Amino acid sequence: MGLFGSFLTKFSRSRATPEDIDEFRKVLIESDIGTEFTEEIIKLVEREKSESLSESVSTHIRASLSNQARLITKTEGRLTTILVVGVNGTGKTTTVAKLANLLKGEGSKVMLAAADTFRAAAVEQLSTWGERIEIPVVVGKVNGDPASVAFDAATRAKNEGFDYLIIDTAGRLHTKNNLMEELSKVRRVVEKVTPIDEVLFVLDGTTGQNGITQAKSFADVVSITGIVVTKLDGSTKGGIALATERALKVPIKLVGTGEGVSDLSSFVPEPYIADLLTQP
Repeated sequence: MGLFGSFLTKFSRSRATPEDIDEFRKVLIESDIGTEFTEEIIKLVEREKSESLSESVSTHIRASLSNQARLITKTEGRLTTILVVGVNGTGKTTTVAKLANLLKGEGSKVMLAAADTFRAAAVEQLSTWGERIEIPVVVGKVNGDPASVAFDAATRAKNEGFDYLIIDTAGRLHTKNNLMEELSKVRRVVEKVTPIDEVLFVLDGTTGQNGITQAKSFADVVSITGIVVTKLDGSTKGGIALATERALKVPIKLVGTGEGVSDLSSFVPEPYIADLLTQP
């Protein structure tokens, strides 16, 4: 990425001029890191000694992120259930398959639930992924009750001794109250069978500041425990990931970097921040 690196290198060699500061502010804003975060970094640049600038910026960014665990929860001795939420088009269904494949690769027995019942393409997509990675997928009737599919999947996964159940949910516009209520219903129904241990919000890394609004809307309904950032393929500016974690106080747990089933990995803040600060 190297979004900020060239500026910080320049500032470490000579005092930043007002014009330099304005240009740097523009770069920070365009990176989707957010106005508040931007102004904090600008203040650091204006007051810090040049030789310690990169370290100071890195330390400040890291300190503003969540200190919660970034590993996907696994509850020993019973089914671990993961609800995956987010707006359509973020790569949510593909992320569900990638996560299932990742957990299977670690030796876990995984089941999927296609609870985005109003979007036939999503059910078909998840079913195809399930066949490809050899993981069972519970589906219901087209336009059926999503909560019913989730309930059936939870019952089966619990009774058959699965380690994980991952539920793909509807992802239509977060502004539609009835759809958010539907998501809340899915949670309530599943918890009659087994606790929901993780609620992962899928964030499109190219979405801009609207991603924070989306995340907050979902968090109000289902208490998000982690963030998965998709489409970090090298072309995205990446600041929205840090801005969303900072806004929600919820850790980024995974990042998707491509379309392949293996293109999902744990998020580690330090190298990600270092990449932002490295001169391109």
